[in-house]
Amino acid sequence: MGILDNVLKLFVGDKSKKDIGEIQPMVALIKNQEAEIASLTIDELRAKTVEFKNKIKADQKEIQDQIDALELKSHEIEDINKKEDLYKEIDTLKDERYEIEVRTLEDILPEAFAVMKETAKRFKDNETLSVNATPFDREISSTNDYVILEGEKAIWKNSWDAAGKEVTWDMVHYDVQLIGGIALHQGKVAEMQTGEGKTLVATLPMYLNALAGNGVHLVTVNDYLAKRDSAWMAPLFEFHGLTVDCIDHHQPNSEARRKAYNADITYGTNNEFGFDYLRDNMAHAPEDLVQRPHHYSIVDEVDSVLIDDARTPLIISGPVPQGDRHEFNDLKPRIADIVSVQKKYLTGVLAEAKRLIKEGDEKEGGFQLLRVYRGIPKNKALIKFLSEEGVRQILQKTENQYMSDNNREMPKIDAELYYVIDEKNNQIELTDKGVDYLSGKDDPDFFVMPEIGVEIARIEEKNLPSEEEANLKEELFRDFGVKSERIHTMNQLLKAYSLFEKDTQYVVMDNKVMIVDESTGRIMDGRRYSDGLHQAIEAKENVKIEAATQTFATITLQNYFRMYRKLSGMTGTAVTEAGELWEIYQLDVVEIPTNRPIQRDDREDKIYKTKREKYNAVIDEVTQLTEAKRPVLIGTTSVEISELLSRMLSIRNVKHNVLNAKLHKKEADIVQEAGQAGMVTIATNMAGRGTDIKLSDEVKNAGGLAIVGTERHDSRRVDRQLRGRSGRQGDPGSSQFYVALDDNLMRLFGSERIAKMMDKMGLKEGEVIQHSMISKSIERAQKKVEENNFGIRKRLLEYDDVMNAQREVVYKRRYNALFGDRLSVDIANMIFDTAEVITEDNKAAQDYKNFEFELIRYFSISSPVNKSEFENMNPQEIAGIVYKSALKHYQEKMIRNAEIAFPVIKNVYETQKDQYKRILVPFTDGVKNLNVATDLEKAYTTEGKQLIQDFEKNISLAIIDDAWKTHLRKMDELKQSVQLAVHEQKDPLLIYKFEAFELFKEMIVKVNKDVISFLFKGELPQKNQQQIREARQVKANRSLKEQKDEIQNLDERASISRAAGQTQRQQQQVTETIVREQPKIGRNDKVTIKNVMSGENKTLKYKQAIPLINKGEWVLID
Repeated sequence: MGILDNVLKLFVGDKSKKDIGEIQPMVALIKNQEAEIASLTIDELRAKTVEFKNKIKADQKEIQDQIDALELKSHEIEDINKKEDLYKEIDTLKDERYEIEVRTLEDILPEAFAVMKETAKRFKDNETLSVNATPFDREISSTNDYVILEGEKAIWKNSWDAAGKEVTWDMVHYDVQLIGGIALHQGKVAEMQTGEGKTLVATLPMYLNALAGNGVHLVTVNDYLAKRDSAWMAPLFEFHGLTVDCIDHHQPNSEARRKAYNADITYGTNNEFGFDYLRDNMAHAPEDLVQRPHHYSIVDEVDSVLIDDARTPLIISGPVPQGDRHEFNDLKPRIADIVSVQKKYLTGVLAEAKRLIKEGDEKEGGFQLLRVYRGIPKNKALIKFLSEEGVRQILQKTENQYMSDNNREMPKIDAELYYVIDEKNNQIELTDKGVDYLSGKDDPDFFVMPEIGVEIARIEEKNLPSEEEANLKEELFRDFGVKSERIHTMNQLLKAYSLFEKDTQYVVMDNKVMIVDESTGRIMDGRRYSDGLHQAIEAKENVKIEAATQTFATITLQNYFRMYRKLSGMTGTAVTEAGELWEIYQLDVVEIPTNRPIQRDDREDKIYKTKREKYNAVIDEVTQLTEAKRPVLIGTTSVEISELLSRMLSIRNVKHNVLNAKLHKKEADIVQEAGQAGMVTIATNMAGRGTDIKLSDEVKNAGGLAIVGTERHDSRRVDRQLRGRSGRQGDPGSSQFYVALDDNLMRLFGSERIAKMMDKMGLKEGEVIQHSMISKSIERAQKKVEENNFGIRKRLLEYDDVMNAQREVVYKRRYNALFGDRLSVDIANMIFDTAEVITEDNKAAQDYKNFEFELIRYFSISSPVNKSEFENMNPQEIAGIVYKSALKHYQEKMIRNAEIAFPVIKNVYETQKDQYKRILVPFTDGVKNLNVATDLEKAYTTEGKQLIQDFEKNISLAIIDDAWKTHLRKMDELKQSVQLAVHEQKDPLLIYKFEAFELFKEMIVKVNKDVISFLFKGELPQKNQQQIREARQVKANRSLKEQKDEIQNLDERASISRAAGQTQRQQQQVTETIVREQPKIGRNDKVTIKNVMSGENKTLKYKQAIPLINKGEWVLID
């Protein structure tokens, strides 16, 4: 691969050099501006920001004036078609305005960057800076002690508190940081090595882009970094009049958080940005929204957020009925028993395989060995045996033989197994023998799914009475549902017992199962495995099993960040994932040179046959390094290994600290000591990101920080992060990785050539191989895993893109309903779509009678075309006529409703306006009641029109939200059920796309019909016209949860709605709910109903009225 890379570089050039070459002219322009900017007085320097802002506004003035004029015009005209054209024109002009902004920022970039660099320099060179005080300076001085007012002057200090730590400004941008800043401004990923000052680099593009006033977001991976960096960098921006805030300081849905988003520069964590987007799309009033349109974002540790966390869904969920009912505890003893039985059986088979292979019977020995491998691949005795000379080759040869011809012979291997484990794909499959064992003799059909089609046919053949037949079918479907859930529960318990290990993938703390991040080793608080797997692990570990939940709103991080107009990122390790960043996000990766050459000695990997030999070698190496007074950072991949090494070091009396998921609260203290002479720190990959280990001169002279990696991670990025802790800013250091053939990576993806080579060389226990060729072979194994993971993420993205397209449509409608500006166009489109659906369905069936009925039911109008016209005209013409007639009828009805409501509103306003600001007005369609909250003064000044607009908004929001929650549940179920398509040789993704489209189409049609039906029938109840009262805030009665779901399994496309998470306090909000009135009326009570067409009134028993009301021809009035 290296030779190929060199050949390609020879012909097409080095990409890194080419990227830097394109940026260098811009760096030269910045350098040219520096002398002129340096000559400015301090007040002239600050005045530059105002000058830049004025230039941006001046360049956009012409197009902004056009937008303002069109928006004013859109409020004045009533014609729906003209309104829609105006809105399209406004959207086009906004895109053009953005393009002008891009060009202006490009023009002022050299000068703006020079201003920021000069500001940093003056803060570094002066303890205080005295400037003419502005109103903003006075505002800042009231909340921050680094600004003091002295008469007309403001004194800015160069030291301040950054998240509890006093800092004195001592940084000025290097030339290489200017390169990084330009790359970030251009919407690229800047790869900068550890210690190169990514936080400072980000100040350049943040300042430049904040000048436009549309908001800049700096996204971090944890709240500590968000709070620290916002406090650390804020004075640089505030000195120039730019506002800075951090969303993690404030409660969700609060006025303070809204203010944070309205700041010029906003810091925050990826989770909170995503959750705020979801919360905004559950809001019931415009004033509840906190976010602005997504303009520009810089993502710190971009590979962690956009790759490792990319497919992690953020979920806001609530309880489902009977969500705490499950069979995990009931099935747990059976699963524990079958796992024990298989382990006991295969332990004997392994002993037999060892005996046969020792005697030279490789055929039968290989057969038995493969059976053990497919039944208990993680068994330590098996792993140790496979590391012996020639054994792995026997297994590989046997596996190839039985896998040939599409696994035709594999059932012979699996015949005596109870279940089969596919470790590479983290999958498990129960065999027929296993099903029989679990079912037992008492109930052999305990796990057998009924054949629905066959069973229904049998029931219908009996010619039973309708009620009895219906009962039997209901019982059949209930049995199917129970067994389906039972099989799912059993599979998840099997995975929990066979594939998931405590202190490796998860830890148990405070009676809870907590997932450990495989990349960082940190506990991922609030995350749960999806699809009931977390509940299965909870059952296994005997902790409380959380109840299931239903999804109310969800989005993955990759789709959230793709909403920004411009996206960029920075990290120390992105080149290995450059292809994925480009393919999914269109983000190019630019390697930024280091300010000083890297002096770290990265040595070739040391390969041992077994883990035992490897760990002994690690301890020997660490002992020698500590004797040389060098600090050592030992990187491990799990809590279990870190504790093992700790015990081994304790035996040698080597002083050390352990940093893992169990001890994460001590992280800051342990990292502080990690750079001291002779100090050993054992860390899971937690120490890999955002960790700066500083060295004394004594340590540097001794050789610097030594990195000892105990295992190669699946991803090269994680190894590079660990290496990057050493050698920062030109410091000396070294890195050495130790690898064993029975490590997970080598066992699953390692080259067989390495094992063969070690066998041929006849290496004895404890002997090591160290060669560049071996290291490259390991890197190829890592690439295999990375490619596999990329394929999974890309495929999941295709699933998620389906949901994302639907989400955008629904949230756009919701946004229009929330603000009301474009709702009239949406309602007109709903009327047209409903008219088209009614016409096409009935025209296809040539059913004029049903056509008339549906027009009455949904539009409350008689047919504008007679039977002859219906039969002779085409569907498009009929739909057009129906649309015009329905729209006219609707507009007249809304005017009439406003006229009916206005006298009541006028009376309330004139007599009680001092008491009420917002009032509740009841509306009904004869079946349901809706209390509409409206602004009393606006309703009065618009003579009731505001009330009608609020009525439209309220009913649209209520129906859209209800339909979307139901649709999300159906989509969750679909995602799970389509995976069975692989057994029919079909692609689950294609079936998912097709079925999802049909489900969404059904949802939109239902939303349209429900909204239209209520709007056309809705009116003020005649008896309740005086029942107008104050609209007060009521507490939401839903217990909502916010969480991130961890999708662990490679092919797991399961329902995320079952996962439960950490309950978050939900902001109180105004809710206007639809309340059913029917149950309050007795079936024999007398009621009065009214014909929607003729206005005729009838008094009859309620049970006689129900069929007429359901048809839509009559409404209940009394």
